[in-house]
Amino acid sequence: METYRYPQFDAVVYAAKFKDVKNAEALRSRIVKAASLDGAEGEAERDAINFAFVEAKLITSSLHLETVIYQALLSESQGSLRTKTIHSEIIWALNPTNNPSSYLEYRAEPTDLILVHAATSDTCDVQQKMHNLVEGRLVPLSTIPDSTSWADVKKHYKLNGEPALKEVANDGNRERAVIDNIVVSTVAMKSVMT
Repeated sequence: METYRYPQFDAVVYAAKFKDVKNAEALRSRIVKAASLDGAEGEAERDAINFAFVEAKLITSSLHLETVIYQALLSESQGSLRTKTIHSEIIWALNPTNNPSSYLEYRAEPTDLILVHAATSDTCDVQQKMHNLVEGRLVPLSTIPDSTSWADVKKHYKLNGEPALKEVANDGNRERAVIDNIVVSTVAMKSVMT
């Protein structure tokens, strides 16, 4: 698990990647159910799942993930969240359009998940909460590119006709670097353009 500190936002963000997740569908059901629960039971369940659940195959690099986190924190600090929570704002920021359902289309039973939790102070039990939720193997965030589905990223960000990619089509490493640059730039510019 990685910890990012953002003193300018008075925030601490925890991110962890889980590989070979066995309970992705159960997590999705739990998230939906928690949204409709009332009272103390609802509050407890929402607290237990208080994370951004990010499909790892659509993340191109650590910089991509960190840019998404930063943009969500920036929106929160400016009072301009487009969603109800910082965690849903992270999911919104990953979407190249303003239609959040287009991100959800790609969430069909992921095998690798990245969980992100933003807080205003150090929280000692975040990793344990993640382990309590996810049936999978915790791996370093440095393995993000191992899970990236470059074809899905190109489809998600509508890059299949991108001229910059045509120039590097015969060099896989350069193509992935160009895709990463485009995707990171898209995330960074999204809040400016909306």
